[in-house]
Amino acid sequence: MIHETVVTTMSPEGIVHVAPMGVVADARTILLKPFRPSATLDNVLATGSAVVNFTTDVRIFAGCVTGRKEWPTLPAEVVQGARLVSTLAHCEVRLLEQRDDPQRPQLLMQRVHEVRHGDFQGFNRAQSAVLEAAVLVSRLGMLEPRKIAREFEYLHIAIAKTAGDAERLAWRWLLTAVERHHPGLLPAAVSGDAP
Repeated sequence: MIHETVVTTMSPEGIVHVAPMGVVADARTILLKPFRPSATLDNVLATGSAVVNFTTDVRIFAGCVTGRKEWPTLPAEVVQGARLVSTLAHCEVRLLEQRDDPQRPQLLMQRVHEVRHGDFQGFNRAQSAVLEAAVLVSRLGMLEPRKIAREFEYLHIAIAKTAGDAERLAWRWLLTAVERHHPGLLPAAVSGDAP
């Protein structure tokens, strides 16, 4: 099972990098598969550490894929790194093993410290819709425009019915990214009167 998380890493110079990433986790390890090239990969290889943030703040996912990479963080407690302020829980991890790959190296990370910061309040369809739309935006150059339009039309239903302010803001960021890449692609019902 892949869990959608936000991975924070730190460069040797102390610069924090925030990146949404699907991870595979078990009780002792977390597998990261960053694309090459990426700051996440460079930072983990340089410092041997990362922080995996479990958050329902979908603005971070949408923000990162639309160029908004600055999010409030606090220092990690055990590893060299930082955690998101708005995370329900975080897991600090250290590099155990690297499996090289020309496109997506696999970084097997050992869990070394975990903290819960808040309670999970339940599933929200709009949050899921924003996550799916963020994945689509991250692949605007790879996917057929008609597929993107169809997916956004469907995802808009959940936004219209269940979104709160945070989800509506994230949705607007994603709509703007699609419009920049594919002007006029989205129907007015999705883009013109977005919630």
